[in-house]
Amino acid sequence: MAESIETKTSVLSAKLMVIVVGMFGFGYLLVPLYDIICDVTGLNGKTGVIDVQAASDYSVDANRDLEVAFSATVNAAGNWVFRPEVSSMRVKPGEQYTAWYVAENVSTTDVIGRAVPSVAPQPAARFFDKTECFCFTNQEFAAGESKRMPVTFVVNPDLPTNFESLVLSYTFFTI
Repeated sequence: MAESIETKTSVLSAKLMVIVVGMFGFGYLLVPLYDIICDVTGLNGKTGVIDVQAASDYSVDANRDLEVAFSATVNAAGNWVFRPEVSSMRVKPGEQYTAWYVAENVSTTDVIGRAVPSVAPQPAARFFDKTECFCFTNQEFAAGESKRMPVTFVVNPDLPTNFESLVLSYTFFTI
């Protein structure tokens, strides 16, 4: 006995609905999956986040120096002045350092900003760990307000020796 057109239509509609729900779920999960992959692999220059105790457990490589350069960019839509206080510093892997960035809201309204970090060269990003960073949270600024914001970091001593310099870069966005 042949199926009726109504039955075939209902089955097709149910299958299409499952596909739509599956596509929505997959799209919804892409961002968290991407973040996990970037955190594990250092892909896209994402840095690691560790607690102060884990950072202090690193052994300092006193025989090795690296240069860490700092850069700052403002998203085109932002109304900010954003810069590092120093352009670079010499560091020893395994030792904690603090660098400072300054952001100023040059608009006439209160705004919220957020910094997105990256490290270059990309393969070194997974060896760059932060214990404190202004990029962990949104930053609230009153009209015309300026803030000095810290980033405390340590370069994992397991960083391969072919890396002699790293660049820590932030892009500041208005949220």
